[in-house]
Amino acid sequence: MATAPAAARRDRTHYLYLAVIGAVVLGVIVGFAAPGVAVELKPIGTGFVNLIKMMISPIIFCTIVLGVGSVRKAAKVGAVGGLALGYFLVMSTVALAIGLIVGNVLDPGHGLQLTDAARAAGEKQAEGAGEGTVDFLLGVIPTTLVSAFTEGEVLQTLLVALLAGFALQAMGSAGEPILRGIGHIQKLVFRILAMIMWAAPVGAFGAIAAVVGETGVDALKSLAVIMIGFYVTCALFVVLVLGTLLKAVTGVNLFSLLKYLGREFLLILSTSSSESALPRLIAKMEHLGVSKPVVGITVPTGYSFNLDGTAIYLTMGSLFVAEAMGTPLSIGEQISLLVFMIIASKGAAGVTGAGLATLAGGLQSHKPALVDGVGLIVGIDRFMSEARALTNFAGNAVATVLVGTWTKEIDKERAAEVLAGRIPFDEETFVDDHAPAAASAEVPEQRDETRREPAVKV
Repeated sequence: MATAPAAARRDRTHYLYLAVIGAVVLGVIVGFAAPGVAVELKPIGTGFVNLIKMMISPIIFCTIVLGVGSVRKAAKVGAVGGLALGYFLVMSTVALAIGLIVGNVLDPGHGLQLTDAARAAGEKQAEGAGEGTVDFLLGVIPTTLVSAFTEGEVLQTLLVALLAGFALQAMGSAGEPILRGIGHIQKLVFRILAMIMWAAPVGAFGAIAAVVGETGVDALKSLAVIMIGFYVTCALFVVLVLGTLLKAVTGVNLFSLLKYLGREFLLILSTSSSESALPRLIAKMEHLGVSKPVVGITVPTGYSFNLDGTAIYLTMGSLFVAEAMGTPLSIGEQISLLVFMIIASKGAAGVTGAGLATLAGGLQSHKPALVDGVGLIVGIDRFMSEARALTNFAGNAVATVLVGTWTKEIDKERAAEVLAGRIPFDEETFVDDHAPAAASAEVPEQRDETRREPAVKV
């Protein structure tokens, strides 16, 4: 009897995402037909993304506290975090190396001329972009316990949530009422997010119209090689590298996972921001059968440390700028740049424009003479940011399934059922309250170390 309401809700949201597709198409038409008007629509898209971003901190906090506070051994949480960070470092290095290889083969910057306008644009991007490692690490610590939520910093929220989770873990049975309360708060937060999603068509229209209006056809034509090359490189990385690794380790087909996350990809495509889909990724990975500790640690951390698309962009963009300015980098300089960008890419958030600022800051620190050339790709950066965001999102989804498999914290039978479409995701609540059968399958045998799953069991 629980299946019918779930199906009805799914049908309703199906029309919502058809409306998003229609809004994207209409936005592209308006962007090309009336670019001046389209640019003025930018606040609509920005407002929608900001509505979703305001939900990120409470969702991350609730997810991590429920996950960490429910396990008996703190060492288990440390093992998940260490494994995730090690994987992120290796995969980011692979992505950077692929960007260097493709950048050398394409030679995309040949023949371009640096104008005064482009030079000024490059200088503007470099202003305040070079953040040191020490500043980045200190930035993880919030000013106050509450400011982690008010400032919207993912890593700050992650730190506070981990501390709260470990504290509840140490409290034992005395912390159980608090865990139940946070479980109810999580339901409230996800319900608010589901309400916000009904504004997606309006937000998508404003965002895509502004991108097309700002970019224009001329910029797309003149920089087609670097843009198309970047999209193809990202696609090959996701399919060949991530897809092969996912299949070999977990047996999960990449395209089944991407299909399951189709609505999130559409949301990212229309807003150019992977952060707009972060809350939904957390909910869907839990629904897939990955345990709360793994989801709560891997997804938020990955949004700052596992930016595969940004890594490819940084190396290809650097080679493009160097070639366009007539000072191509030697092999030794490219390897040195790769090492530097491994560090620089860790400070790039999954938001629109962060990749360009990180590229400018990285070049400023590594080879200042190339900073002015960043202005050459300012015009098409918004289109490239979509490929960055889509690749980053795919990388974090795959990473969550991989870490869940390595730590034996995923219910493989449930995952197979979910990916086959037999256990639909509840688009109204984002939790399994209306699917008792699914809820009972949420906790696999290997999760015997957990005391309870308060956000699922009601």
